[in-house]
Amino acid sequence: MALLEVENLTVTFGTAHGPFRALDGISYSVDEGEVLAVVGESGSGKSVAMLAIMGLLGPRVRVTADRIAFAGRDLLRLRPRERRTIIGKEMAMIFQEPIASLNPSFTIGFQIEEVLKVHLGMDRASRRARALELMHAVRLSEPERRLKSYPHQMSGGQCQRAMIAMAIACEPKLLIADEPTTALDVTIQKQILDLLLQLQAERGMGMVVITHDMGVVAATADRVVVQYQGRKMEEADVLALFERPQSAYTRALLAALPENATGERLPVMGEFARETMP
Repeated sequence: MALLEVENLTVTFGTAHGPFRALDGISYSVDEGEVLAVVGESGSGKSVAMLAIMGLLGPRVRVTADRIAFAGRDLLRLRPRERRTIIGKEMAMIFQEPIASLNPSFTIGFQIEEVLKVHLGMDRASRRARALELMHAVRLSEPERRLKSYPHQMSGGQCQRAMIAMAIACEPKLLIADEPTTALDVTIQKQILDLLLQLQAERGMGMVVITHDMGVVAATADRVVVQYQGRKMEEADVLALFERPQSAYTRALLAALPENATGERLPVMGEFARETMP
């Protein structure tokens, strides 16, 4: 059953030089319990699409779509207050750069508990117990101490785990992970990916992984959407994408992997500007 359905999503930013279309008619869906990877180079509109779905773009940004439905509810028809009861509770997001995304003025414990207070109305004792439970769930060492820590007192990997704890606090149906391994070393990257997949499987969540790393796609996804310059170039099951890529842009992404190096010149990405989805 489709948990998230997006049809013909377009996002336009107003600039000093006129409107700029960052997304041009993107469509895809995520089923319950499925992991969808959205892959493409920086600037392809991966994060913008998710922020538009979450309703987190500014008022000067024009978002249009034929349909954005979550668990059967059309988000475009909901009032802002109604939408806020879903965002952060049933649909949650792990943002890029966790140290920058966490509020430096508050402890990790306060920030996790605030989510529980706003969305679930828990009392103070229940919030603290749940926050500690979440810290154990994301396997943070010394969880009691980390609840009292500020973001700058923790490493990048620890902050990422804290962000994951905040995102899963209300047991969301859909988890969006935006470049969840950015700026982490290889060992920590694997730990974070393994943790996300374990949590997704245990809770039966749908999950969207936004990445430019084809290795992350291979390790996590059931299905893949490839984006370029705000357009969808290809959509396929993960095995089919790696074995039989249909788009020239997808083939270029795979050719850029070090293990596929042939010594030949790689195509210039601008060459795909006029390619249409097969």
